[in-house]
Order: sequence, then structure tokens, then C-alpha cells
Amino acid sequence: QVRLVESGGGLVQPEGSLRLACAGSGFTFTNYDTAWYRQAPGKGREFVARITNNGGSTNYADSVKGRFTITRDNAKNMVYLQMNSLKADDTAVYNCYVRIARDYWGQGTQVTVSS
Repeated sequence: QVRLVESGGGLVQPEGSLRLACAGSGFTFTNYDTAWYRQAPGKGREFVARITNNGGSTNYADSVKGRFTITRDNAKNMVYLQMNSLKADDTAVYNCYVRIARDYWGQGTQVTVSS
């Protein structure tokens, strides 16, 4: 079965950095684009970053462009989100995503940015 498992969240100070990881299984990882989304308390789910199946193209939400970098390692079935210069507004549950006939979501990893 398709499974996405996130890790790497935690508590970080403003201007700090975190690297999130998502491990995929149950599908041919290299065949599918993957993405990161986030959801803060009381807010809707927000697109963060996307990377194509071969890593050849990426796109980012304006709110994170220049600070976050999405990468993938297809040999390891992993996608990463390097987050630098974190702000309080980045506090959210971060989920990785893949669409294979339908949407698949990981369980999420909490990122909290606080002094």
C-alpha cells in the first residue's frame, strides 16, 4: 500500500533551520511528482513546495520562496524540505503528498517556530 511517513519536525527559534524528510513506500517513487503542504491551527491546508518525479523542476509558494528548498532522492524513496530563516508564521503541521489515481497524504510532522 502507498505510504508516506514524515519526520524532522520540532521546535526551532526564529531564523533557525529544520530539514524535514518524507519516506515513500508502496509505489514506484521515481514515477510521481511529490509535494509538501502545511496547515496551521484554524487555517486551511497551504501548498508549500512541489518537485517533479525526476527532480528536474520545482515550484514554491511565494511565502517560502528563497527560504525553503525541496529535493528528492529516488534511490532512497525520499523527499526532503530544507527550511531556513524560519518565521513564526511557518508554524504548522507539514505533510508530504503524492497523487496516484487519488491523493495520498503522510501523517504530518509538527513544526513550531518560537522564541
